[in-house]
Amino acid sequence: MSRPPLNPEKTAAGIAVDPQTLERVIPESRRPDGTVRKQIKIRPGFTPQEDVRRFRGTKQQQMDSNVLPKGHVVGWAPPPSSTPASTSGKALSKSAKKNAKRKEKRDEKKTEPVKESWEDDDEADTPAPKADADGRAAESKPSTSSDITAATDTSPDALASGLEKLKVK
Repeated sequence: MSRPPLNPEKTAAGIAVDPQTLERVIPESRRPDGTVRKQIKIRPGFTPQEDVRRFRGTKQQQMDSNVLPKGHVVGWAPPPSSTPASTSGKALSKSAKKNAKRKEKRDEKKTEPVKESWEDDDEADTPAPKADADGRAAESKPSTSSDITAATDTSPDALASGLEKLKVK
């Protein structure tokens, strides 16, 4: 027979098994003023009121073990995945079509990127350059100072000249 652990589990009433004597006891504890309460032995077979479980009959225990998950409907089975969706096969009513359009618009608004700063508005509104017959993008004259640096090469000389133009005197 193995010995119980050094820090035994306590019941709701605080009863634990003493690891040395294997008796049920309420271990000693310290009061707020610093004094120590003595260890109290519990008679064999005694169960305090805090540890008494609520009585459940055999039928009640069986019902608890067979309980269905929350929200489950008895007799309902999910439709098989091989059948098409019910809305695609039927013609939509006038109001259903309106609701579908509204839902699509809401989804489109959700997918639009959120702009982090107001300065990015100018860059986002400029149209993309059109491609030539060769497939290369045609260069257009930049309209603002922030577009000057974006449209030019990223070489150090081009960046330096762009910064000189932006200097405030």
